[in-house]
Amino acid sequence: MADAGARPNRRTVIIGGVAGLAGLALSRPAYADPVTVTGGGPLARLAPLSGTPARTAFAAAEQRYASYLVTLADMVNDIDDSDGELRGFMAGGWWRTPVQPFNARIMEHVATLAWFHGADRPWNPYRHDPALLARLDAAIGYYLRLQHDDGSWPEYAPDERSRAATAFALGYLSKTLHELRAADVLPERGAEISAALHLAMTWFLDPANTGVWQDGMVEFANQPAAGLAGSAKALNLDPDAGLRRLLDDRIAYFAAHAQSPAGFLYEPRGMDIAYNLNVTLTELHEVHTEVGEPVFLPLVRRLADWLTYTVVPEPDGAGLVSFASGAARTPMYFLDPVTPDRQQRDLGSVFSRSVPDLRVFYPAREERDAQRTAWAADPAPVPALAPGDTNPRIPANIPYGEGFPTRRQRDVAIAGLPAVRFSRFTELRADPQDQHYVFLRRPSYYLQAFLGTRPNGVVRAGLGLLWHPDAGTFVHGGQNSNAECWATVLANGGTDGASNLTPSYFAGPVGAGPAVEPGRVSAVRGDLGLRWTTTGGNVTVEALFTDAGLVRGITTSLDASEQVPLVLRPDDDVRWSTGASVAFGAPAAATATALAITRGDVTLTVGWGAAADATVTPAARTYFLDASRRLHLLRVPHGRAGRIAYTFS
Repeated sequence: MADAGARPNRRTVIIGGVAGLAGLALSRPAYADPVTVTGGGPLARLAPLSGTPARTAFAAAEQRYASYLVTLADMVNDIDDSDGELRGFMAGGWWRTPVQPFNARIMEHVATLAWFHGADRPWNPYRHDPALLARLDAAIGYYLRLQHDDGSWPEYAPDERSRAATAFALGYLSKTLHELRAADVLPERGAEISAALHLAMTWFLDPANTGVWQDGMVEFANQPAAGLAGSAKALNLDPDAGLRRLLDDRIAYFAAHAQSPAGFLYEPRGMDIAYNLNVTLTELHEVHTEVGEPVFLPLVRRLADWLTYTVVPEPDGAGLVSFASGAARTPMYFLDPVTPDRQQRDLGSVFSRSVPDLRVFYPAREERDAQRTAWAADPAPVPALAPGDTNPRIPANIPYGEGFPTRRQRDVAIAGLPAVRFSRFTELRADPQDQHYVFLRRPSYYLQAFLGTRPNGVVRAGLGLLWHPDAGTFVHGGQNSNAECWATVLANGGTDGASNLTPSYFAGPVGAGPAVEPGRVSAVRGDLGLRWTTTGGNVTVEALFTDAGLVRGITTSLDASEQVPLVLRPDDDVRWSTGASVAFGAPAAATATALAITRGDVTLTVGWGAAADATVTPAARTYFLDASRRLHLLRVPHGRAGRIAYTFS
């Protein structure tokens, strides 16, 4: 690996394929040496707060600034003030890994520092603080020195041309420039930022830049979305007709190619509920704000429709459980009805006003208000943030507003979720990459499954979730784990969940009912037969889904076990067919033919016919902030053939 402190090579490049700019030689601007700008030598340290800020001084929506305020001095004083290459580097590990001087993403907190320098708030003693400004100046200088001659920034290696680092630099540096101009400070540094943004947009918005824009599909959709948002803000600060035409072109391209026909936004080439909600939606709102029109609203509506199929509500109001096993990046296993206030997702709540389907994913306004009232009344000191837990997107989002639904609006949205609203449907959402997302509702249950070609190795194929409308989630498969997926597990540890699964669909039992083409699966309203086979042919499953439950018939090339990730509650009555009970949170074993889980008036019986030495093992994963549910793994050995029935009564 190259020396972490080495500067990237300086080069003049030709940006090709840019309408109106083709053939124009673009050089990296000559940034001022921060040693000269700051006068060299050690920088004054930012004074820590004298005492703890009064919680009641913060406006409700700005309470999220409080922890950043009490952490600010520590962050700022970790900025390197040596006279060498690292002057201005934001050390201390406060944000992003790898914690290496070449990682431009570490520097994104320049926007946070600039905001605190200019913010006129009664609780902000750092407004126009000269020590803060000097260290911010040094940090900006370091950030700009990391930019390559072509306009891009690195993240994981010094010579990398990172789509993500450049996209987010466009956002954070444009916000920083806005704050510097509003405070009328550092005009020379502001001019350097302006030049850097121009060069970065020229690289980022170039349709021929395959590092950002792929033919037919826009991967890692959150990153191009961030670059579009940052570019829109930068062009509001410094208009440029040619770059604005490119921005409009890339907005249209994103709308056409970043969204799967199934409805999700690609992360990287598959679905990811968490990234779509937590990151991309927030960036799309920024685009709307900076462009001044809702250019992505049709896309957001299609995304919201998709998301409604991926979650189910727990009937006791504990929260939502989501389709985690099918996620291609960061799984969202559950979502509490009232989430912690300091999070990035909440900016997307603005879309709740025009896209009602999204209201289930945000706290009700009344709940958030009560939470904030309680926070203001808490006598405890405002807690500081730990290194690594200082996401700059959270303070950056606050000025863009929020739009939490009312409690009534959220309740109506939950009642409108497909799994709640309907008692019978078959929904197959397909992506051209041979990804099959199956959502099956029958009177006794709702089921989610992924079949076909996995977009990457973290997705676990096969069945993913089993939910009852009155009793909630009983089975919930994990992502990126052979030990927590709902699957057939071979004696060597392999599982069909970690394979591509070639599916065949039938209207009725496999082989007896007529075959159904994928495009017509949604027309099947009675029993659905489903066969899948692993790539190597070592596992074949024939499943039948009826109104009362499902049956899995399994044949394998090696001895295997049925692995069932059960979501249990402490008050569940769990018993083997022998009558012996299974205690919540404790391992259990029995030679039995079935396991029954009774929750209220509902019983799910998992039966396997012949007696087998089965086990139940509690896992570490719990659900919701109150940990009211816990994952337990049922494993049933069945040799090279098995028949497992899941029946509700």
